[in-house]
Amino acid sequence: MSMDITIKTPRDFNFRRTVLSHGWCALQPFEFDQQSWKVVRVLDYGQAAPVTVEIASRNRAINIRTSRQMGKKAAGAIERDVRHMFRLDDDLREFYQVVSGDPDFSWVAHEGAGRLLRSPTVFEDLVKMICTTNCSWALTQKMVSGLVHELGRESADGRKSFPDAAAMAERPAKFFRDQIRSGYRAPYLAELAQRVASGSLNVEAWLTSELPLNELIKEMKSVKGVGNYAAENLLKLIGRYDGLALDSWTRAQFARLRNNGRVASDKKIFRFYSRFNSWRGLALWCDMTRDWVEP
Repeated sequence: MSMDITIKTPRDFNFRRTVLSHGWCALQPFEFDQQSWKVVRVLDYGQAAPVTVEIASRNRAINIRTSRQMGKKAAGAIERDVRHMFRLDDDLREFYQVVSGDPDFSWVAHEGAGRLLRSPTVFEDLVKMICTTNCSWALTQKMVSGLVHELGRESADGRKSFPDAAAMAERPAKFFRDQIRSGYRAPYLAELAQRVASGSLNVEAWLTSELPLNELIKEMKSVKGVGNYAAENLLKLIGRYDGLALDSWTRAQFARLRNNGRVASDKKIFRFYSRFNSWRGLALWCDMTRDWVEP
């Protein structure tokens, strides 16, 4: 028997723009049905079997339907994770104030853009980020699907969860190379999982870290496979938006949207968004993805 959990959303929350804020909704164990505007994923709390949740939005609230009846503690954990994934507790008022004074960016506040969908854990986001580097999106999807299929725990409906660090740490680099087809990332994924599972690296602490930006980036880059691009993208998922996380796609988008189709230097791109100060990375991302969702 299923049960429903309802979470009221902030006035400035836009479910559709959050779901389609970047590619995470298309990476397992997320599933997204754009016809019904419903997000499905498996949540795993490590003891009872994982639970599948369907997440939709109506009447200024998020509705969560679970695949089975849940106790009070488990229901609280589900609500906590959904709040985290959809950034319901993020305060974007300063960001909206900064962009509202610019005619080209006033739409951001008006449409409630800026919340970037994330996973329940920093570990999952970090693994996925490593899987986005130096490859096609199709290959990213294949690697992430492989991790879920091979190492995830099964919900009652047959869907699987994202594996935790302990599950990944049990496998050697050869497994990630041969079974997951992760290429050069194989030893990096194995080492990351071992560091997290052993407690020698606490990536979840990055969410509340008060380290200066440069020191936090340095700590992120201590993870093999994480360079500036991955670190600056991960920063956005923990609520720090200083970095632009430029890659071939964002550079091409900027050229098309902001530079009459001409290639622009990274310095020029940085100058363009510098007026948004510590919000510049989020301003850039909203600018580049504005047409992903119809107003």
